[in-house]
Amino acid sequence: MHRRAALSLIPAALLARGVRAEATRRIVVIGAGLAGLSAARDLQAAGHDVTVIEARDRIGGRIHTSRVWPDLPMDLGASWIHGTKGNPLTALADEAGARRTATSYDRSLTLGPDGAELDLTAAMEAAEALVQSARDAIEDRDRDISLSEAIQSSPGWKTADTQTRRLVRHYVNASFEQEYSGDWTDASAWHIDSGKEYGGVDVLFPAGIDQLTTHLAKGLTIRLGQTVTALTPAADGVTITLADGSSLTADQAVVTLPLGVLQSGAITFAEPLSPDRQQAIDSLGMGLLNKCWLRFDRIAWDDTVDWIEWLGPQDGHWAQWVSLGRAAKVPVLLAFHAGAQARETERLDDASTLAAAHDALKAMFGTAFPAPVSAQITRWSRDPFALGSYSFHATGTSPKTRRALAGSDWDGRLVFAGEATEPDYPGTAHGAYLSGQTAASTVLERAG
Repeated sequence: MHRRAALSLIPAALLARGVRAEATRRIVVIGAGLAGLSAARDLQAAGHDVTVIEARDRIGGRIHTSRVWPDLPMDLGASWIHGTKGNPLTALADEAGARRTATSYDRSLTLGPDGAELDLTAAMEAAEALVQSARDAIEDRDRDISLSEAIQSSPGWKTADTQTRRLVRHYVNASFEQEYSGDWTDASAWHIDSGKEYGGVDVLFPAGIDQLTTHLAKGLTIRLGQTVTALTPAADGVTITLADGSSLTADQAVVTLPLGVLQSGAITFAEPLSPDRQQAIDSLGMGLLNKCWLRFDRIAWDDTVDWIEWLGPQDGHWAQWVSLGRAAKVPVLLAFHAGAQARETERLDDASTLAAAHDALKAMFGTAFPAPVSAQITRWSRDPFALGSYSFHATGTSPKTRRALAGSDWDGRLVFAGEATEPDYPGTAHGAYLSGQTAASTVLERAG
């Protein structure tokens, strides 16, 4: 996963000294996710009059900790800090006093279709080599193509037997579709994994990752249940129109709406955005990664592993699991579906989803495997305030596309933030957080 740099030196120094802005400006931040709260906190600290407008009845956006199980908070959206060394969310978690638990890909179990344990180390290395060779072969083309086209047109794929192709698909699902949320038919062969990473372990939040957004929101003015429908230039500012017909004005607005919402046209920009920004909105991919949390009456699987992979009969279906048996000592499994497989499973109702999950687990661990006693299932593409999980590099896009989406429009009156605008760390919680800081820096440069 991925991450970025902090504020530019002048605004960062301004905030560090606690110096207030020369002229207080009224700023509206649209969206109370990590990006919006991060931007709002920095702008308020610099002395501006900041209001956060949020369509949901809660803060957090795609950070959503469910407490349906009162004794077990479950993160339905973002869950991890991916790489703790130098990651700004590590410092934020320290500020919030949030306890963390490490997970490791090295603590994994791979099962065949019949549940037999497999050692696929060599096979996965071969699959990775085939994919890398296919991507290397199209580096000098004059245009980008999809990851699936690059692989399936390669000599390695064309000469591979059925079993090898199955392993390649499993590798692609685990390493690209699950990681970046885009289906291999849509993902850029050149840039799907372009980005930077932090070192260190990955950590979960046993008490919920919403501790971060709750901490960021302290002292901020936040209006919940207010859906923005239009933004209009007004004199030297912006008019923000809400779904109830009311409106408010601001000197500047920071727009942190998810890419899927921007793409949907749910919000009207009365004056066109810059062509490069609109092109970025239209061309980046809004991916899908869904979770199926299953709770059992006991741990009926190997409680020494964190990750379980299954090469079942269908590519990418019930293929990737996280166990909380070791890390949290609780009888909970989490199944992921990404890309096209996620869209397929979203069409199932809860009962059918649970039946499919239980069938997969019985194939993996035996017919006596217990049925789950409870479940929590996400359908992020059907969430009107997200319309997907997070952005990915679709064919023809790159970090340059994200830079075009970031920054300001309407002579600096509109500033854009959110994980989709982050060129170095897209698709991550820390990328969203850093994009908010970058947006605040942009506002402060104009306001100073």
